[in-house]
Amino acid sequence: MIIPNLEKARKRSKGPVLIREHDYKVSPEEKRLGIGKKYFIKTYGCQMNEHDGENIKAILEDLSFEEADQYIDADLILLNTCSIRENAHNKAFGMLGRIKHLKQQKPGLIVGLCGCMAQEETVVENILEKYKWLDLVFGTHNIYRLPKILAESMKNNHQEIEVMSIEGDVVENIPVKRDSKYKAWINIMYGCDKFCTYCIVPYTRGKQRSRDPKHILNEIQDLIKDGYQEVTLLGQNVNAYGKDLSISYGMENLLEDVAKTGVKRIRFVTSHPWDFTDRMIDVIKTYPNIMPYIHLPLQSGSNRILKLMGRRYTKEEYLTLFYKIKKALPYSSITTDIIVGFPGETEEDFLETLDVVKKCKFDSAFTFIFSKRVGTPAYKMKDLVSVEEKNKRLQELNQLVNQYSKLANEQYIGKTVPVLIEGYSEKNGTCLMGYTDTMKLVNVVGDAKYIGHIVNVAIEDVKTWSMDGKIAE
Repeated sequence: MIIPNLEKARKRSKGPVLIREHDYKVSPEEKRLGIGKKYFIKTYGCQMNEHDGENIKAILEDLSFEEADQYIDADLILLNTCSIRENAHNKAFGMLGRIKHLKQQKPGLIVGLCGCMAQEETVVENILEKYKWLDLVFGTHNIYRLPKILAESMKNNHQEIEVMSIEGDVVENIPVKRDSKYKAWINIMYGCDKFCTYCIVPYTRGKQRSRDPKHILNEIQDLIKDGYQEVTLLGQNVNAYGKDLSISYGMENLLEDVAKTGVKRIRFVTSHPWDFTDRMIDVIKTYPNIMPYIHLPLQSGSNRILKLMGRRYTKEEYLTLFYKIKKALPYSSITTDIIVGFPGETEEDFLETLDVVKKCKFDSAFTFIFSKRVGTPAYKMKDLVSVEEKNKRLQELNQLVNQYSKLANEQYIGKTVPVLIEGYSEKNGTCLMGYTDTMKLVNVVGDAKYIGHIVNVAIEDVKTWSMDGKIAE
């Protein structure tokens, strides 16, 4: 049993990051573990979690499991969890409650928890005390060891916990079963060294470590051969890519090299304002296959709160960068993240945030009420803002954000824009859906032959979160 340790997870050394290309191994016995069995994965959280889920699916199918459409039909259920906010915790534990009843009906059911929650010391302590029926727990650093962990659990019929609190290396050649045939997530780096005071990610994902560019470019070349239209470069802070490499090679270099592969669409998330360079802006402007969509988290418009958050930039510096991007890329859409109710946030601080929103008129924003995470510096900060006041501020912020989202979409009425058609809409099965180059959701009436292709769409009507159009023949 290996359980997480918060103190170990805090540590950062100057030791080299190892590139491990041969650590994923499956024995002949493990290849047969899932014969006649089905698996179900429930993923919570960010795009990196979604991509981890794609890796886990491929590993399980390497072990001869087949995917089930519903968790009630599965022989193995894995919850791939997120720890960024308390709400994500509650959802995962709520799901475990439902699964417990199913396990009582199906004694042979195997249940596991993985992802960021598994990396939290307090979560594993809770599992050891209250969830003894859970079969396996593993973290973000050892997904490649799932065949061994699962084999041990099945063989010995006991709770198998293996969560490593380490800085981490880069493990290559883990298989992947992608959720889409047309667009793909690609990790370019792992971990984070920013240590914003409210964020648990540096503890759950380890230190910042970049993949070798040749591995990234080879992966993209393979995707192009398979007909993929779009790639999204993933990292907790993609702008810091390459800072830990032994060569002089940063995000601007990677973006340019990826653009030169000829892949039709390139996106990247998530950016930190502190590391967004002029050279990056120049590269985005130069290459038309780098999409004019940038997610640029603000978090707060108050310099006092930004300092308490450990964000390392000011409101003025953020606005300077925002205007610089807009000047170079006037067609671009910029979205953001904003937290309300951070410990000590006054009404004046909140009004400062609203002021930035009014100046930037973001195309969209992900807005949240501050959520305490055990182990982060902000967890111990005095929080004097009432729940009622936090909810009031969130509602006021959302009204403003929605107003600007609708205004941004209205600029598209009567225009014809390129849209990657991904499939049929979940809300309206008769409509196709896809995204513009600026990451706007578009619903289109059209033939299935357009799925998987970038087509021109004439925008006829807009809502706050989506647009309606018709294919321009």
